[in-house]
Amino acid sequence: MTSNEQLVHHFYTAFQRKDWQTMVATYHPEATFSDPVFPALHGSEVGAMWHMLITAGTDLQLDFKEPVTDGETVICCWRARYTFSKTGRKVDNHVVATLYVCDGKITRHQDVFDFWRWCRMALGLTGILLGWTSLVQEKVRAMARKNLKQFMGKNPA
Repeated sequence: MTSNEQLVHHFYTAFQRKDWQTMVATYHPEATFSDPVFPALHGSEVGAMWHMLITAGTDLQLDFKEPVTDGETVICCWRARYTFSKTGRKVDNHVVATLYVCDGKITRHQDVFDFWRWCRMALGLTGILLGWTSLVQEKVRAMARKNLKQFMGKNPA
């Protein structure tokens, strides 16, 4: 296993333990993060997002495959099972992560998953009928961004 793969393995092992402090420590201070719900986080927002999600995810279960290097990136497939706190609905999310590592820190992290599938699980009938629309997806993103800002206000770095 390369040192970059070891770092990513360490990150996901911390994620399994719900150890957001260790997760945050693997990131460069100016790191970026993107996924369908949080499309453009930077710096302290990245750590705050993990802190918020781990704190809210009381029944979170996480599995991951061993990370593999692909050129300058590390790819890791992971699966999270949890109850979405806003609706009480069960989610089983399958994610492919692409991480860029420089000088022993994650500098860029992009997670990809089927947003409509996630909406169907997390939002129920609304997600089934309208989760594919940009209107619902943008509403989810706006709510996530608002929740993150509020969380950061209550939990300064």
